[in-house]
Amino acid sequence: MDELVRYAVEGPVARLTLDSPHNRNALSTALVEQLHQRFTEAAGNPAVRVVVLGHTGSTFCAGADLAEAAGRDPGELAVDRAREMTRLLRRILELPLPVIGAIDGHVRAGGLGLVGACDIVVAGPTSTFALTEARIGVAPSIISLTLLPKMTARAAGRYFVTGERFGAAEAAACGLITLAADDVAAAVAELAAAIGAGSPQGLATSKALTTAPILESFDRHAESLTRQSAELFVSEEAREGMLAFLEKRPPRWRA
Repeated sequence: MDELVRYAVEGPVARLTLDSPHNRNALSTALVEQLHQRFTEAAGNPAVRVVVLGHTGSTFCAGADLAEAAGRDPGELAVDRAREMTRLLRRILELPLPVIGAIDGHVRAGGLGLVGACDIVVAGPTSTFALTEARIGVAPSIISLTLLPKMTARAAGRYFVTGERFGAAEAAACGLITLAADDVAAAVAELAAAIGAGSPQGLATSKALTTAPILESFDRHAESLTRQSAELFVSEEAREGMLAFLEKRPPRWRA
């Protein structure tokens, strides 16, 4: 199996690097499973105090891997992918280690769910963000579980429906990320060093205080949003939207 998530430990820091640039680090089933494996390795290493989630290439994560839909029953695929995403976001939230997102590239759709799940996020000057689900006939159903607790209501009300691109400064202003930085590596290193001075118990308990209300809401709504996501995915509008995306043409919505 190709290594889609690279893993390295440097002192108290476990670095997980999305390394699937051929599809813009899209959330394929294989990449998601490797992320779970890497989180397990990091959590099982007593020397690790913090996880840094980064990427290769010009895109941090493009969201779902739409090309994977070919050749599978749409209904079955929709449910599987929705549950994969729910499980991944919850894994990051419940991980006993703080997770820093290190981004200097584009983030789209489901990739923003990862951003919302991270405890701290640093984004560089080439970063752009967009919630483009409505443009292909679906909605940011599952990723709203991590985005709505972080973004301001006004920003969510705008970007959930417009699909506009926005940069790191705006992402910081609306709460999506923690810090916009010219030098992502330096900013992340400073944050990781500060976290590295903490004790395992202190860090895990302190993180849990911040994620407890998110997880409470997450568990209350995850199942209904998983069903919503799957239903939208197999709708006629979504089929047309995804086909138009893959064929690089405007969608032909029915009146």
